[in-house]
Amino acid sequence: MRPSPCVNLFSLPHSTCHEKTYTSLPLPDSIDSLQAAFEQEAYIADRDLMVAVFLSLRLCRPLLLEGEAGVGKTEVAKTLAKALGTNLIRLQCYEGLDVNTAVYEWDYPRQMLEIRLREAKGEVKGTTSRNIFTEEFLLRRPLLQALEAPSGVAPVLLIDEIDRADEEFEAYLLEILSDFTVTVPEIGTIRATVPPRVILTSNRTREVHDALKRRCLYHWIDYPDRARELAILVRRLPDLPHDLAREVVAYVQRLRESDLTKVPGIAETIDWAAALMALGVRRLSAVDVEQTLGALLKYQEDLASLRGPAGGAAKLLDEVRAAEGK
Repeated sequence: MRPSPCVNLFSLPHSTCHEKTYTSLPLPDSIDSLQAAFEQEAYIADRDLMVAVFLSLRLCRPLLLEGEAGVGKTEVAKTLAKALGTNLIRLQCYEGLDVNTAVYEWDYPRQMLEIRLREAKGEVKGTTSRNIFTEEFLLRRPLLQALEAPSGVAPVLLIDEIDRADEEFEAYLLEILSDFTVTVPEIGTIRATVPPRVILTSNRTREVHDALKRRCLYHWIDYPDRARELAILVRRLPDLPHDLAREVVAYVQRLRESDLTKVPGIAETIDWAAALMALGVRRLSAVDVEQTLGALLKYQEDLASLRGPAGGAAKLLDEVRAAEGK
């Protein structure tokens, strides 16, 4: 890896993205080296995802990752931070998230204490908002922490599940993602000296606004094919018997074709395989499947459909083995 300039595209048309550059992290010099760095951290990614991450790094553009829950969106940010050797700053979004929780708030108890101390010293007349509303009393939340980067090394900022936040907060993000700045009325505008690497994730419970999407590169992460899911499982659980790994992946792949409330993601595949391994299972049986379905499916309706009198779990296992035998 060698240091690479990062071009700031946010305030410029795409045809004139050449005026302002930053150098902060030693970036991978190719998509192949980035993919190798991810694989070293046990994240088996497809080429399209690596292209999106590589361009996000090179162009200093936030990357919006969408996909079903459990397909590895959050892990992209975690793995990227490890691969680059930098800090991960995570903002978990939820309904009602506001500036005080996500960006900054004032340390009111300390401000009151400062006023009381000044009163005790007889200096209260000289106390103004300029003495109290200073950076000394500013509590930095994840977004502001990501902009300051005191070490001079750009962190990875993960804005997780942005679709769960309110549209008002989503609109507030536009300033940060456009110019990497935060405006604090009492202080002024705080600008990042080293822009963070930004990953946003969405489970698409609602549509993210076009204004936010325009500021990001975009990639949809789908469920992996059988070969890649097997590679992921083997890498995450190296002690898993190979025959069991193949059966687990084949079963989950077949299960995703079923009419379920929520089909299992990669995370559930790993959890289920770990549960089977903890029970000493080496080959799947209908009983093993039924007893451990809680690690794989998280809705009662789905569990009932496979545990019911029709013998859904056993029937599905028979179908998987029949297909494997062809």
